[in-house]
Amino acid sequence: MRNWFQFPIREGNTSRQAHCDMPEGTFEREIGKEGFFGPATHMYHRHPPTGWSGWEGPLRPRAFDTNKLQQPGHSPWDATPLLHNTHLRVRIWNCNQSMNHLVRNGDGDECLFVHKGRGQLFCDYGQMRFGEGDYIILPRSTSWRLEIEQPLTLLMIEATHGSYMHADRGLVGRHALFDPAMLEYPCLDDAFKAQSRQPGEWQVLLKAREQMNRITFPFNPLDAEGWTGDLTVVKLNWRDIRPLMSHRYHLPPSAHTTFVANGFVICTFVPRPIESDPGALKVPFYHNNDDFDEVIFYHQGNFFSRDNIDAGMITLHPCGFTHGPHPKAFAAGASHTRTETDEVAVMIDSRLPLEVAELPDGVENIDYVDSWKVKP
Repeated sequence: MRNWFQFPIREGNTSRQAHCDMPEGTFEREIGKEGFFGPATHMYHRHPPTGWSGWEGPLRPRAFDTNKLQQPGHSPWDATPLLHNTHLRVRIWNCNQSMNHLVRNGDGDECLFVHKGRGQLFCDYGQMRFGEGDYIILPRSTSWRLEIEQPLTLLMIEATHGSYMHADRGLVGRHALFDPAMLEYPCLDDAFKAQSRQPGEWQVLLKAREQMNRITFPFNPLDAEGWTGDLTVVKLNWRDIRPLMSHRYHLPPSAHTTFVANGFVICTFVPRPIESDPGALKVPFYHNNDDFDEVIFYHQGNFFSRDNIDAGMITLHPCGFTHGPHPKAFAAGASHTRTETDEVAVMIDSRLPLEVAELPDGVENIDYVDSWKVKP
């Protein structure tokens, strides 16, 4: 158990309550430990904490347009790597052709988020249909393949040497955010049985220790006659998530945690009412989340805290500097011009720093660091 230095301190002109009723003409900045769960201090500044006029050095906010990625191949192992560390690998896979082989990830659980398209998943546990907005959690070393009905774009998040689990629901109970009854799993239905009996040779491409292995079977290894247990592939659509809300207090991103893994969490931002209390902050607060790197994949909608960000883009805010809403978004929140959000986004908070893979020219917006500058 960690025993932080914690005792109440107040200096100067402050709000009595975080994220509410800020002193006139000030901008609040949260400095915290362990994401939003450790000790924290709220600073009140005369100027926006992101109001830099210049930036030099490699540690900077970054943005990537995955719509500009072109990928050959029809296997998830052809996916373009984006970000990685020892706990986590993030890739984007565009696919328009059904797989003629099986794959198996021996390095960790895999999370697929379906940004575009639909199809069928065939795996050790059976068959399951999927479509836009679905999360699919594949336990480590599951054999699987996809049959494509509409061209796919998938965000792939590998829990390297780890597992995906439920987030702790705490006081709100196990049915909050989403009822576990909404989780779907593959079935040994007629479609699965029909494909299992097709004659011929099948290959399984096994990724293990970041090396590829090819295993050949003289039959289809997806041939289960039955199974029983509590380990399986699960599916959840973002539309089945019912977010925690407060009309008087802007909740931190951790309140929207969907899955927990070793060394990182996945949060889902879905449409919700915007805070209506006159004194409550109505956009994400400026913060130094100095123990986590923050990654956001923008799926659809109007991304109310960001400017010039489109669906299919990814931002990376590494720990070590203040980040928060863009100037226009902050101004819109202060004037309460909107009463609800319509954005859908996937956020990854990583405990260890993330490395950026080498990407083709034009994918990264190198001017993103300047997007917080106030235009004269």
